[in-house]
Amino acid sequence: MSGQVISVNVGKPRSIGYNGRFVQTGIFKTPVEGPVQIRRCNVEGDTVSDLRVHGGPYKAVYLYPSEHYSYWTNELSLDELEPGAFGENLTTEGLTEETVHIGDQYRVGTAILQVAQPRMPCYKLALKFERSDMVKLFWRSRRSGIYFSVVEEGHLERGDGIQRIAAHPEQVTVADVVRLHMGEEWSAEVRARALRTPLYGSWKRDIQERLTATE
Repeated sequence: MSGQVISVNVGKPRSIGYNGRFVQTGIFKTPVEGPVQIRRCNVEGDTVSDLRVHGGPYKAVYLYPSEHYSYWTNELSLDELEPGAFGENLTTEGLTEETVHIGDQYRVGTAILQVAQPRMPCYKLALKFERSDMVKLFWRSRRSGIYFSVVEEGHLERGDGIQRIAAHPEQVTVADVVRLHMGEEWSAEVRARALRTPLYGSWKRDIQERLTATE
């Protein structure tokens, strides 16, 4: 499986008004040109405001498929969306939640990235789009985007190819994880396979709790 980087996006925190107070968010990202260093926990030039929910070793790089952009322009009645609109580091084509598996490894530029988990949307997405219903819309769309951990640091840039170099044997897609979490996938076998993947965060705890409840 292969794809391509359409845009590399980074941003610095902004202070935004929310419920009568100001909060810091790094969701506003813009495209950059030239090689960008991919580090274990972040992308060069990108700053994460709240490390409890973004960034770190298992959310080091966030990818959002450009294939979803037309859905969102229709859903939100917008003329267009610029790359980085969802706070993603990489806007790409060729990879979606239905085609990549937890634990798959990809070479992008000189870096090697591993699929770690879907994105759980938070209220800052609503701030970005100035829509109070944006988190609900994002969640309902099942278009979560994909978080990666960094297996090997390196550089990447716009136009680089994305090549899968290792497929995880359990073959659990990012979309499978979202469906498990939402209670749309009830197969104990799929849940058991998901628990054998290098899935991180609350996703795995939630799947374990659901599996235990059915035993």
